[in-house]
Amino acid sequence: MKLDDVKKLQQKKYRTQLGYYLVEGEHLILELQKSLKHQGSSQRIDLYVSDNYLEWTKNLTGNFNVIGLNSKQMASISDTKTPQGLIACVPLPQAATLPPLQPKERCIYLHEVQDPGNLGTILRTLAWFGNFRLLVSPNSVDPFNPKVVRASMGAIFHLPLELDVKLEDLDKRFDQFAYLDLQGAPVNSPEFSDYQCYLFGNEARGVPNQALKAFRANAFTIAGCGAIDSLNLASTVGMCAYQLSL
Repeated sequence: MKLDDVKKLQQKKYRTQLGYYLVEGEHLILELQKSLKHQGSSQRIDLYVSDNYLEWTKNLTGNFNVIGLNSKQMASISDTKTPQGLIACVPLPQAATLPPLQPKERCIYLHEVQDPGNLGTILRTLAWFGNFRLLVSPNSVDPFNPKVVRASMGAIFHLPLELDVKLEDLDKRFDQFAYLDLQGAPVNSPEFSDYQCYLFGNEARGVPNQALKAFRANAFTIAGCGAIDSLNLASTVGMCAYQLSL
């Protein structure tokens, strides 16, 4: 791929058009290598490296095509102010390759989440606990946005992820829904773990009330001292994931 096209992958429309996304930094490249080995994948990955990382790449396993770049070229394709010197051009995963939903796998649905840091942290948290699948609605931040990929710390390679899942289509797949609300039952109650799909909404607007009523979703809450009336979305999902993993 030409460097001009690689640079375009910082934008969602070109990631969709070209079918690739960018992975930058030593830790993320090592996590990518781990996931490719676990999947038994032999796909060829273009890895752009600065001079100081050429020796480092000799210890990589897998089908990496190492391409050396000078500092100016590296800066032109990096999304960061201080490029780390390692950028992989990775094929976007195909929906057809997703494993079927497992009996003990719980689904977390995010409706129109906008903050890259929130989404990256949620990916990281769910991958930590395991047995979760993340469903992301249309009009959400792209999980393959470089900021999300970095915030996920490589979790994006290890978590089943479904994109553009419409809220109105969920009742075709699930019979039971739970969501978070100040007036709900405690999340540490036994029944919190009985649901098929857990709904979390946009940072400002939440999940539309119309959908909650149509799904007959049940409300739960995370107990607090009452001084404030909201929690950060990533923190909320994290606490719920912990509770569901007990």
